[in-house]
Amino acid sequence: MTLSSVLPRGHRKPPSRRSARRFTLADPLGALAILSAVAVVALWVMNQGGPLSLTTSDRAMGSLGLLTGLLASDLMILQVVLLARIPWVERSWGHDLLTRRHRWIGFASFWLMIAHVVLFAVERAVREPAATLDALVRVFITDSWMLFATVGTILLILVVVTSIRAARRRLRYESWHLIHLYSYVGIAATFPHTFVDGADFHETWTRIYWWSLYGFAFAVTLLYRIALPAWRSLHHRLRVESVITEAPGVVSITVKGHRLDKMKTASGQFFIWRFLDGPGWSRGNPYTLSAAPTPDRLRITIKAAGDGSERAARLAPGTRALIEGPYGTLTARRRTQPRMLLIAAGIGITPMRALLEDTPYAPGEATLIYRYSEDQHAVFADELRTIAARRGIELIFLPGPRRADTSWQAAGPAHLDDDAQVLKNLVPDIATCDIYVCGPPAWLTAVRKAVRGTGAHRDHLHTEEFAW
Repeated sequence: MTLSSVLPRGHRKPPSRRSARRFTLADPLGALAILSAVAVVALWVMNQGGPLSLTTSDRAMGSLGLLTGLLASDLMILQVVLLARIPWVERSWGHDLLTRRHRWIGFASFWLMIAHVVLFAVERAVREPAATLDALVRVFITDSWMLFATVGTILLILVVVTSIRAARRRLRYESWHLIHLYSYVGIAATFPHTFVDGADFHETWTRIYWWSLYGFAFAVTLLYRIALPAWRSLHHRLRVESVITEAPGVVSITVKGHRLDKMKTASGQFFIWRFLDGPGWSRGNPYTLSAAPTPDRLRITIKAAGDGSERAARLAPGTRALIEGPYGTLTARRRTQPRMLLIAAGIGITPMRALLEDTPYAPGEATLIYRYSEDQHAVFADELRTIAARRGIELIFLPGPRRADTSWQAAGPAHLDDDAQVLKNLVPDIATCDIYVCGPPAWLTAVRKAVRGTGAHRDHLHTEEFAW
């Protein structure tokens, strides 16, 4: 293990800051989500009689089939809202947390949907044992809007299957993202049969309830996923200014635009980028800022890992750029402690380099630990040294292969096996630090475990994963 400390830590210790989390409009969203599920169950009880509808086998199958379908529809709407990129929700919860909850709710709605399909199939078979095939054809194909619902269900199954971790590993990001967009088509296809055939959609006030839910999801998706990004891209007139090679397979792209300060972008945030350079431009990719934003320029740094990132290295100056964002909460706004510890691996150095550039801190109050496999892959090494010399940052470079898949540190002497103790040795006052971490998912998991082992409070650990 090689440690390179550029500057000693300062001796001035500022007063500790208290966490001052403010109430936001996003805070009640979780309670409203739970309330919506409760409302769905209440609708079922009022229209079907609740437990009274479970007295006979065929009626029980139909009633439970309706309940699971209603809950699946409710959770599908919630899924859409969670990833509608609503700015105040993103700022409060962070994109990675929203993505995880979106995934959990997605799997829950999927199994409820499967239960809905199976229960109604069994109900028809029990009701018409002599003509089961004809009954199934009617319920899944010939009944009003059921063919659309069946096609929508198949699309949703495809999306869920490709969202399983093992499947995602075998897909390129661009392919997975394109398949995932079919979830919107699937939800839209299942929509009509619920209003035409659903027993809980015949009362005026229940129709108002469901139309309001679907309308809200459609409106926020249209506004924040399409209208706002389109307006920002047109208004700020972003174009590629330069493309510079930083390391093998890594390039930095500087984009020039108009009045970029109006977006109030913070170091540590990311955008979804689309470059109008030819076929494939419509598939967006998330890239973090690798330098502090200025009123007319943004810089991102990309490691080749797929079609989109490989194409980025060939961008010509003047190429138009479209953006969604800014997103992310890995920013200085989360600071509550007197010191900062930043830990990065590989291309995860990009948000850390931006944070070090413009975050308010005094000399000696910031430490950076940077892991990379070889010196040629040490992106921004010279820039980091320059910033460290100017601002009084302690730099700790850890080159070399990882000790093990479950470890965050580089291979080294046997007495350094304890990941938490190594971290404690490197940063003895880690308990007084806000800890920012960015890197590959498995490595990030190892860092979280080591941080917990040092006794640092979990609220002081700030991460944001971009794994899909």
